[in-house]
Amino acid sequence: MTLTRRDFSRLAALGAAAHFVPTPVRAQSDQKKTGYAIIGLGRIASHFMAGAHNTTNSQITALVSGHRDKAEKIAAENNIPKSSIYSYENFDEIAHNPAVDAVYVALPNSMHAEYTIRAAKAGKHVLCEKPMATSVEDSEKMIAACKAANKKLMIAYRCHYEPTNLRAVNLIRDGAIGQVQTIQSAFGFNIAKGEWRTSKAMAGGGPLYDVGIYSLNACRYLTGEEPDHIAAYASTIDHDGRFNDVEENVSWTMHFPSGIVASCSTTYGANMQGYFRVYGSKGWIEVDDAFSYDGLRLRANLSGKQIDEPSTAHDPSHFQAEADHFSHCVQNNLEPQSPGEEGLKDMQYIAQIYKAAGINS
Repeated sequence: MTLTRRDFSRLAALGAAAHFVPTPVRAQSDQKKTGYAIIGLGRIASHFMAGAHNTTNSQITALVSGHRDKAEKIAAENNIPKSSIYSYENFDEIAHNPAVDAVYVALPNSMHAEYTIRAAKAGKHVLCEKPMATSVEDSEKMIAACKAANKKLMIAYRCHYEPTNLRAVNLIRDGAIGQVQTIQSAFGFNIAKGEWRTSKAMAGGGPLYDVGIYSLNACRYLTGEEPDHIAAYASTIDHDGRFNDVEENVSWTMHFPSGIVASCSTTYGANMQGYFRVYGSKGWIEVDDAFSYDGLRLRANLSGKQIDEPSTAHDPSHFQAEADHFSHCVQNNLEPQSPGEEGLKDMQYIAQIYKAAGINS
């Protein structure tokens, strides 16, 4: 992902506006809103729906679920007609619903490709959760399907639209810490038994697919470079039945063309606060809770000048900025800042990390 300073400044403004600018300033009441069908009604879908409701250019117009009772309850809460509730079996009928412009895919990883491709064939734009799929091949098929249908595909990298992450990138691009030398990043949690994420068939892999991808992607947007060499290790320490299908821990290093070296770790065996630390020739920047929905905090030493900036944004502001951006792109025929190609790159690097760690992907 290569973005200019102007790109980041514009995105930072967009992210901040999503939280601070009053609705009347952003749009007139008669502005057309992009209608979303939510595919999968789990935890993350509820965050996205709340965020979309807080925008001036997005609305929830349909639901797709295998649980009719749950869908009807959510539909009633969101003024969605029962006729706009779909099952996975009759999902393709969404093509005939003019109130749906786009879909938000919030399903287990293994289902991302199928429903992205079906949505594109139904004539709908797609905002798909990360990781975009469980294989490089499926990721490429998703991109091809959306291109063939002339529909937009955006991967839901919400940190690309979050003000604290964008502030860190701007400081680095402006040379505030000099030449970047090294980056450290980690994210993980102690997963419960029975989670679908511990099934390789559903998740594609272990914590690297789920939360490690945040560190992987962050190192790419912080440097503005693509890694040219990767080394990795994986391990399973707790043999309690949770990790029969997927690994428990992955640590990897990435070397970038400029010489920057990044060191990252992810786990399903311990609670590991998501963070990144960037060390440069003139100072350093760190963001704690960097990948969380709220509570982010940026600290820095810029040639001796100390900065401590807690974020004032709260959940679901990340999802609000994300929905705002994609709806804006749909309405103005613009390319999203995190298109399918961005997700494909991470899938390619995940495959390289797995290979370096000796894991069969």
